[in-house]
Amino acid sequence: MALPLILVAVAVAAGAKGATDGVQGGVKIKKASDTMKVAKEKQETAIALFKSVNESTVSLMDKVGETEMKILDTFDDFSNLIEKIQGRPKFEKIEKAGVVIEEYKAEELKNVSAGAGLLLGGLGGSAAGTAGGFAAAGATTSAVMALGTASTGTAIGSLSGVAATNATLAALGGGAVAAGGGGMALGTMVLGGATLGIGLLVGGIIFNKTGEHLSQKADEALEQANKTEKEVNKIVSYLEELSQYANKFYDSLILVKKSYDKHIELLDHIINFNEKTQWNEFTQKEKITTENAIMLVGLMYKMCKTKLVLKDTSENGINEVNIKDIDETIADSNKMMLEINKE
Repeated sequence: MALPLILVAVAVAAGAKGATDGVQGGVKIKKASDTMKVAKEKQETAIALFKSVNESTVSLMDKVGETEMKILDTFDDFSNLIEKIQGRPKFEKIEKAGVVIEEYKAEELKNVSAGAGLLLGGLGGSAAGTAGGFAAAGATTSAVMALGTASTGTAIGSLSGVAATNATLAALGGGAVAAGGGGMALGTMVLGGATLGIGLLVGGIIFNKTGEHLSQKADEALEQANKTEKEVNKIVSYLEELSQYANKFYDSLILVKKSYDKHIELLDHIINFNEKTQWNEFTQKEKITTENAIMLVGLMYKMCKTKLVLKDTSENGINEVNIKDIDETIADSNKMMLEINKE
């Protein structure tokens, strides 16, 4: 075969192979592009879902925690009111409708009230999730711990505002069984480091939301997006369950608070308006009002001790909604409210 013809044949063969390679390369590029598009959409959808559910749950938990702190903060005023009644009974363990309320202890209520006041003073300048962290760990526990000692050795009670709030969060995170190990350090890491309180709310699981920074390799990007989706689904499931039970708890707490407010108003009228300070001068109805007020304080104290969240013991696990205690607390409050409303 003449040399020119051989060269033409080689050129045609090479051209055909180049065309084939080009087509295959184009297919690979198209496939990689499609994979990256799926990965990006999956990642963005998961993150958007997390942000939405997380925001609503944290807002609800903050509402619960702040309400609890406001309730506890009033206990000092209540104690001062009761202390005006001379010759009153000791009001040891009271039982109504099978619900036992512990003995009234003025000093204990005053301490809780002081701690709650410290924490309330710092909530205005703290991040979202802080009050929710207190509710998760048990508001009463948080208030008592606010009078404890910070890791620096400084008495938390001598601090104020956000400093007292942060010190209490650190103490809860590092020491309280309910709250969850790691203190402020963990609180700033979990779920992208949004808040201090969120660490006490969610637990040790760390959601690595990479946003737009997916791997440039399509397969790795998809694997990364799948992992994010899996983590988000796990967290969202937990947060939705927490929201369900936090709502139930909050509704029950508000009903008890309304009854408490009514009884305190009546008691204040008896003592400060009618100027009755001798127990033997109280009518039977007034004595029942007083006893009910003490029972309602005890009930709210007990409710605020309820940990809405139980700490997961695994290093990178997620916390657990304290369903058993929440349900029992709500059942007890319902029983007592029924009895009080009959009177």
